[in-house]
Amino acid sequence: MKKTIIFTSIFLSLIIMSSVLSPCIKMSEDISEKVFRLHILANSDEDYDQDLKLKVRDEILKLSDDIYRNCSSVDNAIKIANSNLNRFKDTAKSVIKANGYSYDVKVFTAKEYFNTRHYNGFTLPAGLYNSLKIEIGEAKGHNWWCVMFPSVCLSGCVSDFEDTLSNDEIEMIKSDKYIIRFKTVEIIEKIKNINN
Repeated sequence: MKKTIIFTSIFLSLIIMSSVLSPCIKMSEDISEKVFRLHILANSDEDYDQDLKLKVRDEILKLSDDIYRNCSSVDNAIKIANSNLNRFKDTAKSVIKANGYSYDVKVFTAKEYFNTRHYNGFTLPAGLYNSLKIEIGEAKGHNWWCVMFPSVCLSGCVSDFEDTLSNDEIEMIKSDKYIIRFKTVEIIEKIKNINN
């Protein structure tokens, strides 16, 4: 009898949790499909490599400001990134060389998993996001990321999401009440992506 009560309680808890989280998971997945991120990994965690990563970032953002000026969708952002991979790589290599290093650079677009991230007044849920990825040298150091489309990297404004996300999605990323749900979604996403 005790086992039945325990099993029933667990089963009902899972059903309730699933019904509460299901819309949040769906909306999180929708958001990740509408956002294009920039992801730069430093050679190492040494101060000089982290400083170099930030110098590369600054030049990549200057280049991106021009390249992404008229970007209208995430698909367009990916296409633009893919057609400018050599420009991004040349820019990164130039910064690295100008600072006295000879690290190799890999630049490519990828679909990669990101944890829940807080950024200038909004929170992006965990999930698989398209990104422009720049790996400096061994790429074993702390990373830096931002949102290239919509162009939050450059403006830092949540309002840049207004033409891309629905009102519910904007409310979701701006509201603190979703943070616990985001963390739960993050756990679920990590489980789903263990084999990826």
